[in-house]
Amino acid sequence: MERMIQPPLVDTTACLCRVDAGLKTVAGAKKFVPGSKLCLQPSIKPSIHPTRPKPARTDRSRNQPPLLPGLPDDLAIACLIRVPRVEHRKLRLVCKRWYRLLAGNFFYSLRKSLGVAEEWIYVIKRDRDNKISWHAFDPIYQLWQPLPPVPKEYSEALGFGCAVLSGCHLYLFGGRDPIKGTMRRVIFYSARTNKWHRAPDMLRRRHVFGSCVINNCLYVAGGENEGGHRSLKSAEVYDPNKNRWTFISDMSTPMVPIIGVVYEGKWYLKGFGAQRQVLSDVYQPETDSWCPVYDGMVAGWRNPSVSLNGHLYSIDCKDGCKLRVYDEESSSWGKSIDSKLHLGNSKALEAAALVPLNGKLCIIRNNMSISLVDVSKCEDANCAPGEHLWETLAGKGQLKTLVTNLWSSLSGRSRLKSHIVHCQVLQA
Repeated sequence: MERMIQPPLVDTTACLCRVDAGLKTVAGAKKFVPGSKLCLQPSIKPSIHPTRPKPARTDRSRNQPPLLPGLPDDLAIACLIRVPRVEHRKLRLVCKRWYRLLAGNFFYSLRKSLGVAEEWIYVIKRDRDNKISWHAFDPIYQLWQPLPPVPKEYSEALGFGCAVLSGCHLYLFGGRDPIKGTMRRVIFYSARTNKWHRAPDMLRRRHVFGSCVINNCLYVAGGENEGGHRSLKSAEVYDPNKNRWTFISDMSTPMVPIIGVVYEGKWYLKGFGAQRQVLSDVYQPETDSWCPVYDGMVAGWRNPSVSLNGHLYSIDCKDGCKLRVYDEESSSWGKSIDSKLHLGNSKALEAAALVPLNGKLCIIRNNMSISLVDVSKCEDANCAPGEHLWETLAGKGQLKTLVTNLWSSLSGRSRLKSHIVHCQVLQA
């Protein structure tokens, strides 16, 4: 039986797309196909159905409505980037062009370059049922903003890390799932798109570990692994530009870090060893090396702590109303900044986080009350009085917490309703 030969779908006498592949050049093909011409769309897909020609990109952009009627797009963008961040969720609902504009990096890069980008405080909490929730606080309007729910794999996770890269991406990584065990998973939330995304998994499973950000690279070290309380000494780094994890040199000794800070380009960690002994280690990225540290900084170091403008600060009292400043010359924590207004020692009023916010220090407590300290106004940390440096941003829940604590004591229920696990600042 003779094989049926299908007629060509493209006229070979008018197009060089179906010329024998042995002809290496178009000039060579024209010798064997007289009167032929070069096809303008050599990647065309043959089809028996007529297709409607798509307009060129320039035609589509010419037919699009302007971002703002009566204004060219560049002036419209100059207006939109100055809209307060609290209204951006509404801007995305206006039209598709506005949604695409606010979903890209161009819009927020302009806000950052012009100095109109805003910093919000993001608080991750765990309730008494071990459920994870999170909230965003706008310090300008002093409002708590809604956020998309935390992904399921981290809704009940324990001992996971949290860090910020590029100023606008909040990463959650590692930790232990109650069912699946210790994880390598990495996810991140973008303050620009208000959505969660996946990132490459870590190289080792670990929970209750140390983490930090140096030169926009994420470092993790130590912690515990699957199968008992086996301490780790391995460390790794994630580079968002290369989008991959790589191992770095191991720590001096296995450790479960409980406190860490980046100071003068070095990463200091303090935690427990395999025998529950207190250990301290410092990592230098330039030489990719670890070494134990025993100076006065580590001896008087408490959590939480943070480095700002070349100075190292730490909470000195439970309610966070007094700060200590590290003096490098004397290698001691002798200096302090006191608000002279202490709130108490209850769990709800306990200072859970200390983060930099717009050049100031921000103290966040378990009852979601927030205080701001303008340390730049006091060059000498022993200046007196220091109470004029303190400002209350959010007093949410202080009176309510006092009544709740009294009622809990009378009824025998002293367990804290919820507590802060992580706190970060994102810019957009």
